[in-house]
Amino acid sequence: MALHVVVCIKAVVTKVPVKTYVRTAGSLELNPFDRPVLETALRLREIHGGKVTALTMGPEAGLSALYEAQAMGVDQTVLVCDAALAGSDTLATAKALGAAVKKLMPFDLLLFGTRSSDSDTGQVGPQTAARLGLPLVTGVHAVACENGNATVTRRADGFLEEYLVPLPGVFTIDPTSVRPRDLKLSRLESAFEQRAEQRWALSDLGLAPGEVGWAGSPTKVPSVQRVVKEKGCTFISGSAEEQVDQLVDQIKARGVID
Repeated sequence: MALHVVVCIKAVVTKVPVKTYVRTAGSLELNPFDRPVLETALRLREIHGGKVTALTMGPEAGLSALYEAQAMGVDQTVLVCDAALAGSDTLATAKALGAAVKKLMPFDLLLFGTRSSDSDTGQVGPQTAARLGLPLVTGVHAVACENGNATVTRRADGFLEEYLVPLPGVFTIDPTSVRPRDLKLSRLESAFEQRAEQRWALSDLGLAPGEVGWAGSPTKVPSVQRVVKEKGCTFISGSAEEQVDQLVDQIKARGVID
């Protein structure tokens, strides 16, 4: 059975932002947790045939993530880009991605990374599955498809679990499940030169500006800041009993114990 596999990827921030996120081409890269997902999709295509679509939401500055996916070998790339999407939380992001995924139907598998390296919530995949009303399995290590079903395995709390999921299904892929293929510079150069992505705005998805972005997000991040941790080392002298007394006094002084 030929498969249409849709992979949702993200261009993540590589530099620690100050006050607000400023997403530029030089500060974004493909989420490292998405590379094993793309590899899983490409291996499924090698077995079953069909096509792989890479989908991302964000500013034009994040196109490098799609070009890397194209260099790996995906057949189609789609960028959801609209100024009204700025400030989207995970729920608004899932709403926009869900609308884009519906536009890509029919599909058999919808794959996500377990999380992103910048926000690290792990919520977008499950939220998108819920919006689409599709079965979800997280932290998947292996996927095998046959007769309109997918057999997936995952490890959780030391147990190996196996599920039989009717397609289409949504899976988040464990980053340790597979080693991504190496990229050839010639393919990466070709992807940047071709710029073959499709671009969809909110109007293409049938969404209103108030449904996404800052206005449509129940959680908001007004600003961010670096956390500075001060470290120090204090030596305690004296006998063992005296050292214990000094240590307890210091702990009490810091309010850790009464």
